[in-house]
Amino acid sequence: MKILPKTVFPSFLLVISLFGFGHTPLHRSDRAVKVIVIDAGHGGKDPGCHGAKVNERDITLKVALNVGRLIKENLKDVKVIYTRSTDVFIPLHDRADIANKNHADLFISIHCNSSPAKINGSETYVMGLHTGEGNLEVAKRENSVILKEENYMQKYDGFDPNSPLAHILFSNMQNAHLERSLNLAERIEGQFKNRMGRHSRGVRQAGFIVLWKTAMPSVLVEIGYLTDAKDEKYLKSDKGQDLISSAVFRAVRDYKAEMEDDE
Repeated sequence: MKILPKTVFPSFLLVISLFGFGHTPLHRSDRAVKVIVIDAGHGGKDPGCHGAKVNERDITLKVALNVGRLIKENLKDVKVIYTRSTDVFIPLHDRADIANKNHADLFISIHCNSSPAKINGSETYVMGLHTGEGNLEVAKRENSVILKEENYMQKYDGFDPNSPLAHILFSNMQNAHLERSLNLAERIEGQFKNRMGRHSRGVRQAGFIVLWKTAMPSVLVEIGYLTDAKDEKYLKSDKGQDLISSAVFRAVRDYKAEMEDDE
């Protein structure tokens, strides 16, 4: 691993040591799930990863809107907020700010995956330590979106999305909401595997900027690989999008029921 000079991201290291990555969790006195922010990954000038026929930004938007619709139709006491509802570019820190400013109880970010290898299936991530090189590569790809933003080094405290060392330090952050995030992530992958019969690559941890900045239980769902022909066909179909959306909805519904039953 190539280690970059300390001068490349000094303020990033300072934030780690002094402020816990600049992230102060919002402490809630109850476990009610009343506000859910749904984030359609990428958008606008950022197409995300590419399949043979579709771009990530288009699939994620359709699925995110479908998930939100199902929540609004079936969980009447829940307010749904989208980070984007059209094909526009939203910086990563703005996505998290939307959730924080609205005091969200859940943050769900929808993405599609890619790989040069022959890989398919879903993965759901929570904020945490990279346990494998593949997790690191996914985080680096998703975090590289900040390169499309102006003054990204200032906005993200000197974080360099191309530095493996920066990601490793970043992912060691202590997540106050890790247990609940894992609970939701496991439910989502369980729905994909057990209810839909899709290949689940399981729940994973990695250092995603969009999860780091949120102050509530948060997950990033990679719903499939656009670089796999079978997955791409499924993800671009209305049926596939409907089934994926309903799986995420059911996971949210069951998570909400458990949290509120424990109050």
